[in-house]
Amino acid sequence: MAAVAIPQSPARQTPTPPPQALPLSLDISKREITPVPNKHIPYCSPGPAPRSRQHVPATPPASPPTKHCDLQTYSILYPPDTYPKVNGSSPIFSIDSSTLATAVSHLAAQEFPDPKYAFPWLHGLHPENQVQLAFFLARRKGLRSTPKCFRGLTIIKASGNLSKSKLKYALAPEEVLCAENGRDSSFLDLDPKEGFSVRNFHIQATKMATVSDIVIYRDEDTSDQDTYRLAKRFVKAQSNWETQNAVPEQSSPTFNTFVVSSSFKDIEASYPELVAVNSQGQTNHGVADFFQWERQEMCKMSQASEIAENVWLGPTPDSSLCPASTGQSKEPTFDILIETSDLAQAPESCVLSRIGELSLHAPQHLEFPSSGSIMPFKAIPTDTLDPVTDMCRWIHRLADPDVSDTSGDEPDSDGDIPMKSLSARPRKILIHCTDGYTESSLLGLAYFMYSERIPVHEAWLRLHCQKKRNFFAYPSDVALLSSIQPRILELSCAESNSILGTVQEEPAWLSRMDGSLPSRILPYMYLGNLGHANNPELLKALGIKKVLSVGEPVNWTKTQKESWGPKNVLLIDRVQDNGIDPLMSLFERCLEFIGRHKEKMKEQQLSSIAEWECHDQLPSA
Repeated sequence: MAAVAIPQSPARQTPTPPPQALPLSLDISKREITPVPNKHIPYCSPGPAPRSRQHVPATPPASPPTKHCDLQTYSILYPPDTYPKVNGSSPIFSIDSSTLATAVSHLAAQEFPDPKYAFPWLHGLHPENQVQLAFFLARRKGLRSTPKCFRGLTIIKASGNLSKSKLKYALAPEEVLCAENGRDSSFLDLDPKEGFSVRNFHIQATKMATVSDIVIYRDEDTSDQDTYRLAKRFVKAQSNWETQNAVPEQSSPTFNTFVVSSSFKDIEASYPELVAVNSQGQTNHGVADFFQWERQEMCKMSQASEIAENVWLGPTPDSSLCPASTGQSKEPTFDILIETSDLAQAPESCVLSRIGELSLHAPQHLEFPSSGSIMPFKAIPTDTLDPVTDMCRWIHRLADPDVSDTSGDEPDSDGDIPMKSLSARPRKILIHCTDGYTESSLLGLAYFMYSERIPVHEAWLRLHCQKKRNFFAYPSDVALLSSIQPRILELSCAESNSILGTVQEEPAWLSRMDGSLPSRILPYMYLGNLGHANNPELLKALGIKKVLSVGEPVNWTKTQKESWGPKNVLLIDRVQDNGIDPLMSLFERCLEFIGRHKEKMKEQQLSSIAEWECHDQLPSA
């Protein structure tokens, strides 16, 4: 089944990690607020369906190739002559739930044409975007034309409310149609006007709709009249698109608009496999909703876990995704929840003191700057603490009061010196962000250094390898934590696991690390980038013993290559990360390499499966 990426509106937006070009300063009095765009999380559509001239057999053959395409697709909805028209003479056709289910099932079984006919058209080729055009069209001028070998199926919910009564793959009208300046009968033109990207997933829903038949359904809250008016807009948009993209002396495919005559309740009762969200707003977990799956897998991957005494690291609690939020896990009820945010400022001492008091009676929430949002400074005054170290010390006093040094206690919110209680209740604290591992990485690493009294490089490895936490930090975070490391180790009350008082030499891999680690995607496999692959000392420190590099050679010294051995490194070359080069023919060789070494590890009966590094340079095509 072919798939293209389609954006959906998440119930909770995930903030993008802050851009490195706009760092914030620890001088919070001069701090500027810079909005950060949201991530576009891809969602897979059913893809286009093959073309049919008559009634489609159970296993229809592929259409013969044309000069425009090696394989043409077709659909049971084309030609539409066998389906009744809504108003007799209107170009809007009516289908029932049975026909819709058959069309979707048939579409899912079709072979997708060669990706070269979809890309780079699906990447976006705006006529004003000279950078994008120069990159792609220099290779072949015909890439800009709309593919003529696709016939997809785009399902639209008339009301646009996808929080309930949602069919799988359904979109809202505003995701496809333009509704401004009176141009409400045109498809949205979302091709970026500037910049270069081969991962413009957010434009692909609209672009695929232009080469698809449109199927509109409604729920009980939408009238037949409103549905019919929306259908007429789509008919006009399809007509306008065909006129605007007509090529002289070439025939263009005609796409049609259909309205589902069956009610949503009928579809829900007869074809539950089509329903992504039922009429009560409940998710159907039996339906392949890739967006929902991604959120659930992200929640599982970053599920809150205890990294130090009474201090947890994890995602923002969400009862719709995480079992912890519904009482199905062993995760405790937190007294203090610290959300790391791109726009947050470091809280003042009086605020921290007041929150500490209130947390004895009810859960408290506060914010702290996220990873990459504060830069290292040149000098730290000896009589003051930087906000990161100060925050770590405050957390430790509340989470582990029996160990914390309270000799430097500050006045509370009323200006009084707090009494040292022998029965102070430890607070349970959650450091969190939306996905559980990006924005919270800086504070999580800093506190782990403080609580364990370990240097930066040790914190990076132990938090991942021992505590099994994934995290994403920035080069600025490495520099910041390195600069405040002496103060953190000096103030920590923990028994040192390292040799203090001696100068510890930083490992070579730390200076070459961009802050991030490769991501563990399977118990025996990591997914990383070229920077990770070109840092072999880091890979060995993580327990990685094999490297598969796709698209780019590793830049290792002769000694490094000899130490790894030629059988432990596989380079897939002659492909580029350009959004055009096909990769399908390379999969077998890659999988054979992975499988061979995986089986070898099983035969050796290793107590723990050796870790892998899979360096990814895969284009989105």
